[in-house]
Amino acid sequence: MVAAESPCQSCGACCSYSREWPRFSLEDDATLALIPRAYVDDGEAAMRCNGDRCAALVGEIGVATSCTVYDVRPEVCRACEPGDDACAMARHRFGMESLPRS
Repeated sequence: MVAAESPCQSCGACCSYSREWPRFSLEDDATLALIPRAYVDDGEAAMRCNGDRCAALVGEIGVATSCTVYDVRPEVCRACEPGDDACAMARHRFGMESLPRS
């Protein structure tokens, strides 16, 4: 899980921004095999989404969220950092203020 002091646990915007976002890119087969099949889309190219929201995200956007596969999340998820451009873009979509860059 995300560390308790992380702003990600009260956000979740990046995980709900677009079904096109959680695409696999740098992962090898062994890394992808660690992600439970229930969270991998049928084309095996991305995380499964319910609408624009990643199926691995639980909780309420902007209130309290967590990732059920945090320890084995794909590289695209690891690359999004609190306060970076991707974070700011996702937070803006949900009407949240941008975070200071980390």
